[in-house]
Amino acid sequence: MEMNVISKSGRLPEYKTSGASGMDIEACLDEDITLEPGKRALVPTGLYFEVPEGCECQIRARSGLAVKHGIGLVNGIGTIDSDYRGEIMVPLINWGEEPFTIHDGDRIAQAVIITYNRVDIKLVDELSGTERGAGGFGHTGV
Repeated sequence: MEMNVISKSGRLPEYKTSGASGMDIEACLDEDITLEPGKRALVPTGLYFEVPEGCECQIRARSGLAVKHGIGLVNGIGTIDSDYRGEIMVPLINWGEEPFTIHDGDRIAQAVIITYNRVDIKLVDELSGTERGAGGFGHTGV
């Protein structure tokens, strides 16, 4: 599968290993951004994706930034739909205790291309039964 990409920086997302499911995405900045503890910023990437129809691009946090510096995505996982053509922007938050500075070219997130199914929504009066039923949060004892 191929995906068309425009890159203002000339840098492309990159799979770092043969088994990687996520492509690293870098910041594309004219000047550094410093995230103070508890603060958020929408970080530009200079990337524009043409996600294949039937797919979405999930923007995910980088585990190393999360563990070492407390840097994550504000919304957990971002979704880039196949019909979006604007710049990929990454909403980062500093959950850590120290300021964190983002420089041009820093790897700030991962992009994972996922296929999905759309469903026809049908209004009903009741749902089919299952062993679990309505059991939710912690119902299995975990």
